[in-house]
Amino acid sequence: MGLNRGFRRHGLAAIVFTATAAIGGACSSGSAAMPPLGMIRIPGGTFHMGCADCGMPDAEPVHLVAVDPFWMDETPVTNKQFAAFVAATGYVTIAERIPDAKDYPGVPVDKLVPGSACFRPSAGPVPLDNPNAWWTYQPGASWKRPNGPGSSVQDKDDHPAVHIAWDDAQAYATWAGKRLPTEAEYEFAARGGQDGKHFAWGDELKPGGKWAANIWQGQFPSRDTGDDGYQGTSPVKAFPPNGYGLYDVGGNVWQWCSDWYRPDYFAQLNAQGTARNPRGPSDSLDPQEPGIPKRVQKGGSFLCSDQYCARYHVGSRGRGAADSAGTNVGFRCVKPA
Repeated sequence: MGLNRGFRRHGLAAIVFTATAAIGGACSSGSAAMPPLGMIRIPGGTFHMGCADCGMPDAEPVHLVAVDPFWMDETPVTNKQFAAFVAATGYVTIAERIPDAKDYPGVPVDKLVPGSACFRPSAGPVPLDNPNAWWTYQPGASWKRPNGPGSSVQDKDDHPAVHIAWDDAQAYATWAGKRLPTEAEYEFAARGGQDGKHFAWGDELKPGGKWAANIWQGQFPSRDTGDDGYQGTSPVKAFPPNGYGLYDVGGNVWQWCSDWYRPDYFAQLNAQGTARNPRGPSDSLDPQEPGIPKRVQKGGSFLCSDQYCARYHVGSRGRGAADSAGTNVGFRCVKPA
């Protein structure tokens, strides 16, 4: 999944204490008469939401959902697009801000520095129940310097912007006159008209012997062989689009939704019969970190594999704290049709 309490809180705390938990198109204006630039019209309809055989309890039960038509960015927001937003507004992302001392009791003030969670491959096989073995809080990491000081997004204009917290994505969407998708909208769009399939591209993980998305190959988290052509993020149109013409709705980067996260939310919806345009529960609960509100993330990322995460399954779910981000977290926008 995406980062739990944006590895930000626990990553900082780990400077002094052992971290207890971790991980997990330009949205331009438009009108119904003129298709918004870089967006795809999603027709709306009824579908089966969730995943019955993925081994992920929070993605069950599969239930019927109906959504109205809407427009969605054909790709995740890119570095070029996010740079235009920053240039126009002067916006400073959460990763670039000095953390508030009151949010990190016990951490020395001199350790409260801007930064974000970065993936670091392990030297060899490690137990997969301790994400601290491959995640670290990296001072200086941000959307502009995705691997920390010395890195940059030069020559990566068409890669998805990462280290984007939910609050950052919300700020971008508001500036653009858009909003973040609901979880139901995202999953409906990601399915591309193929109801009941395992992936955004069908039921085969590797159709025709070709990788359909940027995910992890090899031993996780020590060695990504890059058989799909990439280690780390890839250009947002590197892989074929789904049935609706959307790129990167599975793999590459996790993408924020507007919904609060609760593992029991699908059961609540299932009790309603066909849920129409659900917008998420009224509050959040993550039993692994019950005091930290989370938002839903969808799509999985380049760090997902069949050994760990596997949430490139189109009906699966992720979550993250609104003030948290990481190497593999981005977003896209929607607007009403």
